[in-house]
Amino acid sequence: MIHLSGIHFIRQERHILEDVNLHMNPGEHWVLLGRNGSGKTTLLELMNGYEFPSRGTVEVLGNRYGQCDVREVRKNIGYISQSLFEKLNLTDPVWEVVATGEYAYLRFYQEIPQEVKERALLKLEQVRIPHLADQPLGTLSQGERKKVMLARSLMMKPSILIMDEPAAGLDLYERERLLTDINDLSRQDIMVVYVTHHIEEIIPLFTHVALIEQGKLIAAGRKEEVLTPENVHRAFGVNITLEWFQERPWIRVIESK
Repeated sequence: MIHLSGIHFIRQERHILEDVNLHMNPGEHWVLLGRNGSGKTTLLELMNGYEFPSRGTVEVLGNRYGQCDVREVRKNIGYISQSLFEKLNLTDPVWEVVATGEYAYLRFYQEIPQEVKERALLKLEQVRIPHLADQPLGTLSQGERKKVMLARSLMMKPSILIMDEPAAGLDLYERERLLTDINDLSRQDIMVVYVTHHIEEIIPLFTHVALIEQGKLIAAGRKEEVLTPENVHRAFGVNITLEWFQERPWIRVIESK
């Protein structure tokens, strides 16, 4: 579904990505894991066609970027990021913000079809916040806003859902509620690609992990094989022990002597 082959990304003589080969296939759900500045978000921008590699090829849903209309491909990709949220109008009611996802608008300037409104309300029920439908977006908590973005991204029935650090800034309670909603996506025919630098966010939904450091792919594959103390040390420079509990990895840091 997503194939990145021989990717190099260079900006102002800085090698942001170097010879990345990453292949995501149907039935898989991926986490891109690494430190801040490791190149994770740049990979997402390439997948969405907002950036293009200096060398290498990007193929998404059978379409090779540079040989297709990227705008048409994006109609099958849901994207959740802080930069997208900042483009929305905080005074719009929540249900209307969700409804804009049907057309990939930022806001409506015409009458909204009743069936689109009904679908938006249904999506709010799906993420367990139907009671907030008429509230202005700007009055919501951080966790509630993230749920709105998730509901909005699902309006277009995407084949791929890409999420850039969706749990950033959330407290433990709100993070776990959001992760529960994301985990429920296992019931839908959709590939999830999730960026984070927090290992404990790798919930049961996710099958594969790509570890990235300084623009290079350290390891990629099934999460149980990739998430080893040795690989985590290479990515984060910290000595750890790792345990699995309820299909989630949990780490303990070993103090250096």
